[in-house]
Amino acid sequence: MSDQVPLRSDARRNRERILAAAEDVFLERGANVTLDDVAKRAGVGIGTLYRRFPTREELLAATYSARFVAFAASSRDADTGQDPLRALRSYLEQLVEHTNVYRGLAALLGTVLQVGTPGCIATSAEGRRLLANGQAAGVVRVDISFDDIVCVATAISLATEREASPNPHIVHLVDVFLNGIASRLNLSDDRFHAQQQ
Repeated sequence: MSDQVPLRSDARRNRERILAAAEDVFLERGANVTLDDVAKRAGVGIGTLYRRFPTREELLAATYSARFVAFAASSRDADTGQDPLRALRSYLEQLVEHTNVYRGLAALLGTVLQVGTPGCIATSAEGRRLLANGQAAGVVRVDISFDDIVCVATAISLATEREASPNPHIVHLVDVFLNGIASRLNLSDDRFHAQQQ
């Protein structure tokens, strides 16, 4: 029994070291580094890393969780009764920007968001909320799902991940997508009206 307290403390320290090392390695070399590289940087064995984070996606989700929590909170705070399509546009643009922090994260975004960390849950819930608001207001097609939003965020992220930020190409690609999902009867965004003329 007395051995359990130090183990829990060690486990907590190992987890923190792994996450700090993963953050450094992902920022330096991208999301596709080997997990062995992360373990070496953290000063732990690969078995210790795998016990805490059995997959790369789980490690990415845990490392990025605080950023996703902040992103979701910022999106929700910014949505003060604005046009639902504009709110969805802002969310999608920011999701792409956040996804591009770690080179290579874009290709894993759909899987990472399903991991279940607080950040992944908050980011997914916020996207679903904004999508539902747009559909309820009649400005977004009802056949669009949150998975569609994630697929498009992934595609835009992959297309723009090596470009400098802020990136006007992201805004353009988000507009192209939103023009495709906007309800034809309720195009309420001035940019869409301008594009139609």
